[in-house]
Amino acid sequence: MNLLGIETSCDETAAAVVAEGRVVRSSVVSSQIDLHARYGGVVPEIAGRAHVELLMPAVAEALAGAGIERPDAVAATYGPGLIGSLLVGLSAAKALAMSWDVPFVGVNHLEGHLFAPVIEEPALEWPLVVLLVSGGHTLLVLAKGPGHYRLLGQTIDDAAGEAFDKVARFLGLGYPGGPAIDRVAKEGDPTAFRLPRALMDGGYDFSFSGLKTAVVRTVERHPEAATADLAASFQAAVVDVLVAKAAKAVRDLGAAGLCLGGGVAANSLLRARAPEAVDVPTYVPSLAMCTDNAAMVAAAGAWRLANDGPSPLSLGPDPNLAFPATP
Repeated sequence: MNLLGIETSCDETAAAVVAEGRVVRSSVVSSQIDLHARYGGVVPEIAGRAHVELLMPAVAEALAGAGIERPDAVAATYGPGLIGSLLVGLSAAKALAMSWDVPFVGVNHLEGHLFAPVIEEPALEWPLVVLLVSGGHTLLVLAKGPGHYRLLGQTIDDAAGEAFDKVARFLGLGYPGGPAIDRVAKEGDPTAFRLPRALMDGGYDFSFSGLKTAVVRTVERHPEAATADLAASFQAAVVDVLVAKAAKAVRDLGAAGLCLGGGVAANSLLRARAPEAVDVPTYVPSLAMCTDNAAMVAAAGAWRLANDGPSPLSLGPDPNLAFPATP
């Protein structure tokens, strides 16, 4: 079965065709970074209008790349995300499914990220602890298998990716903040400034708002501080917390493996440190699978379609859609 996936939850316009739930036949991502960089962050209105222009060419390219004229089903992200962006992809997916007379299935964007390792690691061992870190979310999940998840902890304020973006903007490093800080931090000293590691002994929840404020206060006290040292110290603080809590969950729950997911999983320090912190296999997605893409949406959609059946065409976008935890 060839399933067309569509992802428009934020500022990436993506379409992909996945066969049998795990074989990526094509994957197209049209980035909007240049459109939003001048504003230092994503502008929802601009993102929505760009999706309108970019989505159908991306779909056409994905179908051509897969060598098919029509798929056997269509999946699209229906939340969480920006309401205007979600509307574009969801509406297009429904229209395409109706025109082709094929099933439509809505996908939770967060669950989509959990299917990245399903695509790239055919020999996955369950259960997995999944550290899902992005611009909008920071979650620690116990995945007992596809579709069976227990939410262990999440951020109580800023997401890790949001903190990266805000600190990068404050330091004048531009947007997107994650890659900018990662690049500059390679030239800095991560021990130059002792920044807080919040909630290190507080279970599985995260907090990054205080760390962001600590960077601002450090610059106020040390205006001569090298930007590279600040970036390196900030990045080390974030990664220390992420790795410590993920490793604790693996030990506490006896997980068979650790998996990274989300845009922040592209961070070079996190990718290096996570495998060193645990004694189980660590699944680190390729860079293409870390950022938002439609292949992961198609893979999650294929599983949902096979196990839950198609979604109703009345399904609406839900910008605040919760993580799909199961009993």
